[in-house]
Amino acid sequence: MPHHLSVAQFGVTCLLAVLAGMANSIAGGGMLLVFPALVGLGVPPIIANATSTVALWPGAITSMWGYRDELAGARAWAYRFAVPNVIGGLAGALLLLATPEQRFKALVPWLVLVATVIFAAQKPLVRWLAKEGGIIPHAQVVHPDGTLAPPTLAILCVQFAIAVYGGYFGAGAGILMLGVLGFMGLSNIHQMNGLKNWAALCFNGVAIGTFALGGVVDWTLVLALGSSAAAGGYLASRLAQRVPQAAVRTVITLMGLGYAGWLLVDGARR
Repeated sequence: MPHHLSVAQFGVTCLLAVLAGMANSIAGGGMLLVFPALVGLGVPPIIANATSTVALWPGAITSMWGYRDELAGARAWAYRFAVPNVIGGLAGALLLLATPEQRFKALVPWLVLVATVIFAAQKPLVRWLAKEGGIIPHAQVVHPDGTLAPPTLAILCVQFAIAVYGGYFGAGAGILMLGVLGFMGLSNIHQMNGLKNWAALCFNGVAIGTFALGGVVDWTLVLALGSSAAAGGYLASRLAQRVPQAAVRTVITLMGLGYAGWLLVDGARR
């Protein structure tokens, strides 16, 4: 068993990966199930973070493929988005590798807590943005034919910051991107999801390469968790209409808050 996990612990971790794949397919937030569980089972936090990112990345590829048609009017954004996302993802991954294990371990409960709060706030944020129509007037960003004007330097700088966060600790990065895109005046949620998935593909892809070269990926866990998450995603695609999204989001939020609280108490004891 990888990192001295027992058979039972390994089985529970794979089950959580199945649930993570289902969650990502229905509501997102799958990393909030896998990463804290690995930490709780004794996997070093940096390895748990890198391994979770690698294991759940194939789902991002399939999700990106599913939204490919939504990028038809956003190619100017997609091309320009690649630069800050690749550079930011590399910077975040290198920052993670440079972070001492104990320091990152102390940050973990707060990272999980922040990611959980962001996840829980996604729906109210999207509703508010839809009502307000974004901070920047819609006409400045979206042309009458539905295509997008090229992103400004300010937008690219904000996206760079999100990519650094995503390369360092991916949970919640996609939700941050949806919020920023809404603030910038975008209103087509499918187009926003396409841009979000493309950006995540970029910064997670370069982060994964960096983690692999840095030797912080448990490939045995990657194979097990990746296949489990893929199975969960497929299962969810067959059951998505029967599983209320609100219930999934509530469970993930409660588990994320529970994980963060447990990690804080456990850290205080030590």
